[in-house]
Amino acid sequence: MKLAVFSAKAYDRTYFDHVCTQYPALHIDYHAFALSEETVPLAHDCDAVCVFVNDTLDEPVLRALHANGVRAILLRCAGFNHVHLPTAESLGLFAVAEFAVALVQTLNRKTHRAYNRVREGNFNIEGLLGSTLHGKTVGIIGVGRIGLATARIFHGFGCRLLAHDPFAGEEFRRFGTLVDLDTLLRESEIVSLHCPLTEGTRHLINARTLEIIRPGAMLVNTSRGGLIDSQAIIHALKTQRLGGVALDVYEAESDLFYDDHSGEIIHDDVLMRLMTFPNVLVCGHQGFFTREALTEIATVTLGNLDDFANSRSCRNSLVSQGHVFVQKDTAPVRL
Repeated sequence: MKLAVFSAKAYDRTYFDHVCTQYPALHIDYHAFALSEETVPLAHDCDAVCVFVNDTLDEPVLRALHANGVRAILLRCAGFNHVHLPTAESLGLFAVAEFAVALVQTLNRKTHRAYNRVREGNFNIEGLLGSTLHGKTVGIIGVGRIGLATARIFHGFGCRLLAHDPFAGEEFRRFGTLVDLDTLLRESEIVSLHCPLTEGTRHLINARTLEIIRPGAMLVNTSRGGLIDSQAIIHALKTQRLGGVALDVYEAESDLFYDDHSGEIIHDDVLMRLMTFPNVLVCGHQGFFTREALTEIATVTLGNLDDFANSRSCRNSLVSQGHVFVQKDTAPVRL
């Protein structure tokens, strides 16, 4: 069995090679390039490909993979918005949840600014005033596995929890209350996004929803960049409708994230404008980046491939034998 891993970094190779020792019949080719129409030939004679968030899996790429003999596509990421599922028809939850809360506390207590001050010998704490999380209302949009893990952490801080998710199970009710989106936005002091990106959730946070959001609320996104209309949050920051924004994802991240651009001029004016605000925190999509999560990603990914190779049912399948195992509703769905 031959596997081509695209958008491979050194840390991917480390963890995949470690888990690969359990599968002696598996050979892995690592490619630093993203998967696209131009790089599809690198998968020639491979049984499967493994891709990440910024790889392309549109119809032309899927058809080219099929023509090259590829019979399985493995996603080492939680989202699947970059996969053209109609053509495909013919899986680190604690890491992301903990990172979302870390972003909230960094933005709230301004530890990133304090760190820079102290390094310059400035021990003045004026301008670093934060709030106690205990007793705050936290709204979580999407309470699948990651959203639910996030709810548990905020519950430990003593927060009041609200959630919006049309497909929520009963487990969240142990921690909080399920409400409609507008109620969540009006009442929450912190709003954390944990729903996948679909046609129905694209720009879920937009000019209209920001008009009804609680004044001074903090917005956190560790899910998918396209959930937010960036121009709309810039306006909400300028008018102080939003008290702060923490982003681990960005709608146009594919041309920037996971590469070093420190010696270049960055031409994304929207991202550059966002980073001028003192109450905006931007990270490079690192919520998943823990030793435990990378081990789990490699283990689950290669386990899925082994299930496929041995004709076993795979519980993580999105597509199998012409059937898509994904709710394609237009409302926010679980992740």
